Amino acid sequence: MRIGLGINYAGGFKEVAAEVADLERAGLDIVFVPEAYSFDAVSALGYLAARTDHVQLASGILQLYTRTPTLTAMSAAGLDYVSDGRFILGLGASGPQVIEGFHGVPYDAPIGRTREVVEICRRVWRRERLEFEGKYYRVPLPAERGTGLGKPLKLINHPVRERIPVLLAALGPKNVELAAEIAEGWQPIFFLPERAHDVWGDALAAGRARRDPSLGELEVFAGPALAIGEDVEPLREFVKPHLALYIGGMGAKGKNFYHTLATKYGYGAEADRIQELYLAGKKEEAAKVVPDDLVRDISLIGPAGFVKERVAAFAAAGVTVLNVVPMAATPADRVKLIEQLRELV
Repeated sequence: MRIGLGINYAGGFKEVAAEVADLERAGLDIVFVPEAYSFDAVSALGYLAARTDHVQLASGILQLYTRTPTLTAMSAAGLDYVSDGRFILGLGASGPQVIEGFHGVPYDAPIGRTREVVEICRRVWRRERLEFEGKYYRVPLPAERGTGLGKPLKLINHPVRERIPVLLAALGPKNVELAAEIAEGWQPIFFLPERAHDVWGDALAAGRARRDPSLGELEVFAGPALAIGEDVEPLREFVKPHLALYIGGMGAKGKNFYHTLATKYGYGAEADRIQELYLAGKKEEAAKVVPDDLVRDISLIGPAGFVKERVAAFAAAGVTVLNVVPMAATPADRVKLIEQLRELV
């Protein structure tokens, strides 16, 4: 099992790069650079490529709606080039709060758009003369919608790889089915090993049934919080506000993917109460309602023996990469946690 880690998108590139170099030496396999309404992820990834040697670099995630498909392909090829073939293209739909609220772009048809974006990217990386007519994207732009001067073009540069791994962040059944069909990797959120098959098993099976064998086995990237020690259980309380934000605040009633997930995990009543409190502005009270069992089971927080048991549970549920969130105050402590986890996996 490999170990990944997401950097803080609110921090500075230079400070983070120095820490990533230390984490790389400690055994980190992949570093993820998120992109919210922060500095863009591509700049940070390019900087990290120059400051690291062998750790893989992943966008976690590039937002589906904020770039044209060909620009996404160009950026991925460029990052793969400057990192000597170490880049993973993480894509996701994000949510209407960011896409419409910050970018001013309609949040529509995430599944259809994802399929077309991935297909266009792979054609660009193969240096095909690009002619694509889909439901959501048409390249070149047809004459009736433009000047009529657009002609099919192919990427000038020769990519390091014509198949850059694609990782899809997906939660709903149709999105997860698509990830299992067309992507090299799938990134869920709040992964609970013992309930994962009940929630996503059918979707994964349906997608895998249509999967091209050349893609290889689907990689599964889980993202547990991490703290190892005899007295670290109180740190689980710090996970609760994050869960409350997503379950309670990421969408209106009836339109919150994370509330639906918590309900499928068997915490429907608690999810309803969290949402009610959060939408009423009672964020601290909402966090207190987050079930202790839920936090325990989706995290790696506890003594080494407990963490080792939970790592085995994640592996048994199909997880291939632990994209951890180290609960440590200093870079040195985060490096130590990665070293400890490396011994356990």
